[in-house]
Amino acid sequence: MAFTDEQLERYSRHIILKEIGVKGQKKLNNGKVLIIGAGGLGAPAAMYLAAAGVGTIGIVDADAVDLSNLQRQIIHTTNDIGKLKVESAKETMNAINPDITVNTYHEFVTSENINDLIKDYDFIIDGTDNFPAKFLINDACVMAGKPFSHAGIIRFKGQLMTVVPGEGPCYRCVFKNPPPKDAVPTCKQAGVIGAMGGVIGSLQAMEAVKYITGVGELLVGYLLTYDALSMEFHKIKLPPRGKGCAVCSDTPSITELIDYEQAACEWHPGDKNA
Repeated sequence: MAFTDEQLERYSRHIILKEIGVKGQKKLNNGKVLIIGAGGLGAPAAMYLAAAGVGTIGIVDADAVDLSNLQRQIIHTTNDIGKLKVESAKETMNAINPDITVNTYHEFVTSENINDLIKDYDFIIDGTDNFPAKFLINDACVMAGKPFSHAGIIRFKGQLMTVVPGEGPCYRCVFKNPPPKDAVPTCKQAGVIGAMGGVIGSLQAMEAVKYITGVGELLVGYLLTYDALSMEFHKIKLPPRGKGCAVCSDTPSITELIDYEQAACEWHPGDKNA
């Protein structure tokens, strides 16, 4: 595939990077990333992946835009209130980069549809805001051998890890089971600073870019945490893959996907009960 003059100009800042170059940009243009959740995390991830020229981007979300979203979900505007989030996201992404294909899925992820959703994509971004979805995404990706980025935000804190099945620990290796309903406050209850989504969601986009191009080191085997108030990042080494894990061990006890109760729980910043 030869780049047009317009594409050469659009992606020039990538192409002059020795780590990316023409070859890496072509990998991005041929890459396929699925983003589950068009909210605080998915919004910046989607915008940066669109700008980077990732050729096919899927967006999964069952909600419509409301006024309270706009403080952090920057892919949507005031004029988008009432519009399906997947459609609003697609319009913004194609406005940024008309070269890319955006596939929209206006639905919740469940054990019945998640395998069909992830099967055609190279990398998955978990931008969801509840535990049932996060465990389902982890289990489905591990079983299907799909790499993915997990992240979560609340108040002034965020966390991030990348899972490449067979190469490092999965989400269940760290957080065994979903916490009891209402054990962890939601963002609606506890609040979240809007820019936190930009910080962590952009890092998720970076992990997708690195995976597709093959440059740098992924956050495999590590949990990256960020505290905005103290402006501190911590990279925490995780336990080895599979030790007693119900999903990714050599003898998994969970072999079928589970639909946990869809409690609206936000992430857990290293909570022991998670």
